[in-house]
Amino acid sequence: MLTVAGNPLPHSFIRRRPRRRRAPAGFLPWNFPKCSVDLRAAASFNRTMSRKLFEQLGSLVTEAGNPRTKRLDRMSVTDILSIINQEDATVPQTIAALLPQIAAATDLYINTLHRGGRVLYLGAGTSGRLGVLDAAECPPTFGTEPGQIIGVIAGGRGTLVRSREGIEDKSGAALRDLKRHDFNKQDLLVAIAASGRTPYTLAGLEYARSLGARTVFICANPADDPSAAADVVIPVVLGPEVIAGSTRMKAGTAQKLILNMISTTAMVRLGKTYGNLMVDLRATSAKLAERSRRILITATGVDYDQAGKLLERANGEVKTALVMAKLGCTATMARRELKAADGFVYRVLSPELAGE
Repeated sequence: MLTVAGNPLPHSFIRRRPRRRRAPAGFLPWNFPKCSVDLRAAASFNRTMSRKLFEQLGSLVTEAGNPRTKRLDRMSVTDILSIINQEDATVPQTIAALLPQIAAATDLYINTLHRGGRVLYLGAGTSGRLGVLDAAECPPTFGTEPGQIIGVIAGGRGTLVRSREGIEDKSGAALRDLKRHDFNKQDLLVAIAASGRTPYTLAGLEYARSLGARTVFICANPADDPSAAADVVIPVVLGPEVIAGSTRMKAGTAQKLILNMISTTAMVRLGKTYGNLMVDLRATSAKLAERSRRILITATGVDYDQAGKLLERANGEVKTALVMAKLGCTATMARRELKAADGFVYRVLSPELAGE
């Protein structure tokens, strides 16, 4: 497909040259029809597309100027910090009004994992990085398998540490990325885009819905038609940023908070905690190993050395060691009891509460 500045050209802009007469020598390159581009028509088309994007961006809340920060470059360090802090303080208040939508998204998340599906976060730039971050933190914190919750960012891993502007405009890349992960209708797609118009992210949403998969869309601008975008849309509209268009600020903070809320709540409801203790963590570092021991001591009352021996017998599984200590059973029996209780420690230790 011929393009100019990334925009596909309509067929009317392509002029076909007449086929040249076949040379006596037989099959030669010039036997193929060739085409040229009407550069004036192409330039006009490109200006039209650019103007359309210009007007579209102008209508976004996140691109507007903040009247409180018009003199930002003349403020003192303390004053700048103060106004950033004041703007950030509006984020939790705005999110509070969206709890019904966030709860609906969390239910989809829980149901997807419970029936063996996966959760994939999809985004570009800051939005994509936040999705990757949330996915990366679930295995060590909650003991999830690395393939259960996946972060997909436009441009791949390289864009996590070095921004590649323009990659978000490649809608076809979203389909390739999702297909590479074998995304299917059993999975959940959580798409993240501050602007609400990122081509890469919207193409991913459209592809997911075409498969019959459930979808969640987190954005920082009003959604014109929420039902057309995703099953659950969370439009966290926070007003203009301190620096116009810098959605790594309030919009990014809101996205991080919402992702924290959804994944943490889902993990709690999947039995990954005992009370407020993370009993399904993986001791992949010295710090987490000692945290495992401390959790066991807190939950059971055993001493430091006893906790270490229990964890060793339980192959480092805090949840298993906890049940072993409470019931005085073997690791095999503890695992059997946990499986029967869907992984919830409290249901093993307090069967009368199993229906809660």
